[in-house]
Amino acid sequence: MKIKDVINFLEQLAPPSLQESYDNAGLIVGDHQANCNGVITCLDSTEAVVEEAIEKGCNLIVAHHPIVFAGLKTITGKNYIERTLIKAIKHDIAIYAIHTNLDNVKYGVNGVWANALGLKNQQVLSPKSGLLSKLVVFVPKENKEDVLKAIFSAGGGEIAEYSECSYSTEGEGTFKPSEKANPYSGKSGERSHEKEDKIEVLVPNYAISSCVSSAKEAHPYEEMAYDVIPLSNSHQEIGAGMVGELEHAVDALDWLKSMKGMMEAGVVRYTNLCRDKIKRVAICGGSGSFLLNAAIRSGADVFVTADFKYHQFFDADNKIIIADIGHYESEQLTINYLADRLKEKFTTFAVLLTEVNTNPINYL
Repeated sequence: MKIKDVINFLEQLAPPSLQESYDNAGLIVGDHQANCNGVITCLDSTEAVVEEAIEKGCNLIVAHHPIVFAGLKTITGKNYIERTLIKAIKHDIAIYAIHTNLDNVKYGVNGVWANALGLKNQQVLSPKSGLLSKLVVFVPKENKEDVLKAIFSAGGGEIAEYSECSYSTEGEGTFKPSEKANPYSGKSGERSHEKEDKIEVLVPNYAISSCVSSAKEAHPYEEMAYDVIPLSNSHQEIGAGMVGELEHAVDALDWLKSMKGMMEAGVVRYTNLCRDKIKRVAICGGSGSFLLNAAIRSGADVFVTADFKYHQFFDADNKIIIADIGHYESEQLTINYLADRLKEKFTTFAVLLTEVNTNPINYL
């Protein structure tokens, strides 16, 4: 099993195209063609984690945060980033980051956290638009199911909790083959008429290429007629944050205390308890202050995230409770999620959770 096989699996969970423009997710350092001897999952690929990988015989670190964000003009070991890279390269250890692309998929960072909090009726807090297209294919009626099956298997036709979604209309296609065309397609110079179906399937943009290729393989014509139409629809399964409901309304302060203990948070910074009870909960792993207005619009009683600045707490304006539990604390479950998914898929090498606490913040 090679490192590239692990990467391919991770990129099925969270396609790289879903990362934010400022991000640097992907293979940071290492040879993707090398055999994978073992994996360590972590939030931050620090020097200590690289040392841990060396000691445990693992040559791939899968981290949530990229060790490299900005460009590097030299690598001389003058800071922790460069020292980490030098140590990894010296010992043939690859570092792969799966960051905002994992934040932006429903069953990623925020989905794992929402499940741990026991939230029901989960929805993406701020769905992204411009990530969907409509694939339209014209196909003979007798071949329609084969083409649809090919598109579905390549990632098309999924809408929320439904799969294999499509729409079709009957029609007639015409074509006139040239002298160089397939002799079975009709007589040269004469226009042919064929009963065809027009099938329409919603496809996420990252799967367009594979859906078109799969449809062509299943299509009976040497030239498949199709359209790819970009849509402005929001993708309800992709976006930032999550909102859901507790099974029962809970006293606000009691819930904050319970959540603090469950997340092993050193401190919870929170605004005025403008709600006596908490029922609807919005969350965002990591720095989520940009989602405050979305959390308010969602009707959430509380918004749990990290990295709120002092003046931003005023923006709650008694419309919602803000609870800041810390960046590391809000994303720590990601380590287990990545390890669990890798263990399910791969059995020929060890997948380990880091034993290094990479949280740079301590609390008194």
